[in-house]
Amino acid sequence: MDARSAAERLRLPAEQAAWVRGLDGRAPDAVPSLPPLTRVPALLDRLAVAADDAAEIIVGWPSERWPEELRWLLGQVVAGVRADLGGAGWLVPGPSLPRDRGPAWKHFYVYAYLALLDDVLAYHAGRGVPEPVSWVTLADLGRNLAIDRRMNGEGWPVMLQWLTLHVRGGVYELGRLQFQRRRPGGDPTALSLHVPRSGALTPSACDASFEWARELFPRHFPDEPYCVVTCGSWLLDPALAEYLPADSNIIRFQRRFELLPDGEDGDEDFLRFVFGTLTTPLEELPARTILQRAGIAHLKSGGHWQNRTGRLVPRT
Repeated sequence: MDARSAAERLRLPAEQAAWVRGLDGRAPDAVPSLPPLTRVPALLDRLAVAADDAAEIIVGWPSERWPEELRWLLGQVVAGVRADLGGAGWLVPGPSLPRDRGPAWKHFYVYAYLALLDDVLAYHAGRGVPEPVSWVTLADLGRNLAIDRRMNGEGWPVMLQWLTLHVRGGVYELGRLQFQRRRPGGDPTALSLHVPRSGALTPSACDASFEWARELFPRHFPDEPYCVVTCGSWLLDPALAEYLPADSNIIRFQRRFELLPDGEDGDEDFLRFVFGTLTTPLEELPARTILQRAGIAHLKSGGHWQNRTGRLVPRT
């Protein structure tokens, strides 16, 4: 199987087919090693994968029944991501596949993720990262699959790139917050901060995460010193202060940061994380919380949410 033949047989849209043809010349890779199927239910449970998603993953499990081109592509994707082990930048691992063709196609990138677990666990061990941190970080897989299920598949394209950070050792979940190692081309002294959907954003929980980061990164990544933490998010949009109480967790989170100039359109991110949808009409969005009501009111008034970037100098 070569890239041109695979692109033709995969029957992908033009842009995705071109991506596959671009693999021409890369040495063919064998179908990557995956955990034995008998171990998979326990492994998926450890990765916080919900029962519905786990059942589909097992039904579509890679086998000789897979089309040859799909097996070939899995080897190429795993090899490509593995080649950047230790990387912390955004990575497009492969083409978007038509997920309505069945579980094998829908969960293709889950199989790639599982095939890379041993690699990233070895990378973590080489850095001395505690095993509990490794597994909590990797269990973000289950959270993202659950979000995508609630979003009827709308969440996956972004999550696909995001999850390549986990299997390359680029991001670490430390309590309430996630920290991404410095990115190529970014500030060489900065960690990037991410806020998963995993409970209240209380000041005490955030304090504990920052304290953990101050201990973990100098110890396990001494060759990557950092002195600032940056966060780019709709959570830092100053317009939120027009709607939320001054003592709300989000407003207190904002006060930690020095806001940098300018911003980017954040309506899609706001809808994704607050409502779990990108296509529901405003009139049909839930308005159960203050934040949801604020989001609806702001958009109905003609306003737009922004992703803003903030900078924080951790206490020493």
